[in-house]
Amino acid sequence: MKTLRIGIAGYDRMKARTMAIARGEHKPAKDEPTVWFTSIESFAKVLSQRNRELLSLIAQENPDSLTELAALAGRSKSNLSRTLKTMSRYGLVELEKGRRGTLVPRVSYNQVRLDVSLTASPRPAA
Repeated sequence: MKTLRIGIAGYDRMKARTMAIARGEHKPAKDEPTVWFTSIESFAKVLSQRNRELLSLIAQENPDSLTELAALAGRSKSNLSRTLKTMSRYGLVELEKGRRGTLVPRVSYNQVRLDVSLTASPRPAA
């Protein structure tokens, strides 16, 4: 497995960075974050203790469907589906197509590294 690099930046700063990349003015370095959150609080919500336990359960048990995972986790399938779709948007989980159209959750990373600048200007990057 591998490490997912995560960064924290406000919406304006992320938009400016994306536009700079699109214009060819910025080429992301290999060690830069590939996933961004708008705040530490939003990062903490997605990777709460309960959600980290869910990721661990998926990695250990390799469930064949969301139904199986719901039974293992003791959570409702609808709640689990929303949580996993959010995690999927951030690259923490892959939802693969299984037999008969079922979704099969897989953990993409075994470690997350959070990069937070304590001194960066809150202005958008050029």
